[in-house]
Amino acid sequence: MTRDVMRRLAEARPAHLDPDAPVDEGTRRAELARATYGAQASSAARGRARGGRRLRWGLAGVAVATGAAVALAVLPDDSAVAPRDGGSGGAPVVALDARTILLTAADRAAAQPDRPGRYWHTVRVGSGAYRVKSPGGDYTIVTRSEQKAWTPFTPGNHGWSGSRDLGAVPATPADEAAWRRAGAPSELTVQVGGRKASGPVRLKPMPVSTRPGEERIERHPLVGGDKVFWLGRNVTMKDLRTLPDTPAALKKWLLRSYAGHGTETTDQKMSSDDWLFTVTTGLIIDMPVTPATRAAAFRMLADLKTVRALGTVKDARGRSGSAVAVTERTPNGTFQHRLIIDPATARPLADERVLIKGAGMSAKLPTGTVVFSTVVLGNGWTDAAPR
Repeated sequence: MTRDVMRRLAEARPAHLDPDAPVDEGTRRAELARATYGAQASSAARGRARGGRRLRWGLAGVAVATGAAVALAVLPDDSAVAPRDGGSGGAPVVALDARTILLTAADRAAAQPDRPGRYWHTVRVGSGAYRVKSPGGDYTIVTRSEQKAWTPFTPGNHGWSGSRDLGAVPATPADEAAWRRAGAPSELTVQVGGRKASGPVRLKPMPVSTRPGEERIERHPLVGGDKVFWLGRNVTMKDLRTLPDTPAALKKWLLRSYAGHGTETTDQKMSSDDWLFTVTTGLIIDMPVTPATRAAAFRMLADLKTVRALGTVKDARGRSGSAVAVTERTPNGTFQHRLIIDPATARPLADERVLIKGAGMSAKLPTGTVVFSTVVLGNGWTDAAPR
């Protein structure tokens, strides 16, 4: 069923969303949410290496190896489940400028230990917001997918990926009330779509469920035998581990891949600063770079004129962090693209896009809706593979 749906959505997705790739329905929905709302290749999907124009890995998820020690940095979690507020994630309470936030994060990132293991292991929860039509009143639901990945340190080794659909939930108490008035259906249909270089948004139906799915695990070769992530272009683990460790040199290295457009589509113009923010957020969120390179990434963002501070906000799991953001304008709305950081450790908490002004696919969503979110539950080196 998933493959049939995805083929019907061929016009709505970026070219790398291959319907034959081993990615489950919940994961692919998260990718579609990001693509639908015009958000460039963020979070784990942005990070994985692409085979040609296809995403070989998807947003990954697998079970932790039983009885194996995993050197995973689990981040603070103030909530057992994702909250259903669907809003902007909390009002700012700390008046720090973006430069101060990012330079402080850089100093703390530089002091973090760096002990590579067999795999770079990441754990994420991706979500996307959709509007559901109902005779008793439309409402917003949020799809959620847990994603984990094991990226090998040594070239030639295979990686592991998989996912588990956590089930859709109403976004707010008001949405839950409308959902219950509709009979609390477990199977729903939402509309997704996209815009080509010209022409109107074309909508397509997509089924979602409130029931959690089963976890899948996939073993796969690396793209080209050694490409592990996408950072403006496909890169190897050696590329990542030898990236420049000064802001100017890192910026120059990244901009060699900038072509004036977004990272998911060539027909949407994007400024170099916004492109750098998107790609560098991927580096910070996903990638096993050295502490010196991570610090350089924060310092480079601190020099971007378009980045501003949001103060202290809460991510989709209710964890408080310092947020910085840029404004993204797309055919499907204007969004606040924000990176939320744990100020005590400089570890990333979340990559989110919050609706500022609806248009196209986001026209029916309330202002302040978190239309796409990737929450980081942990990352770090491990010698244990899933089994």
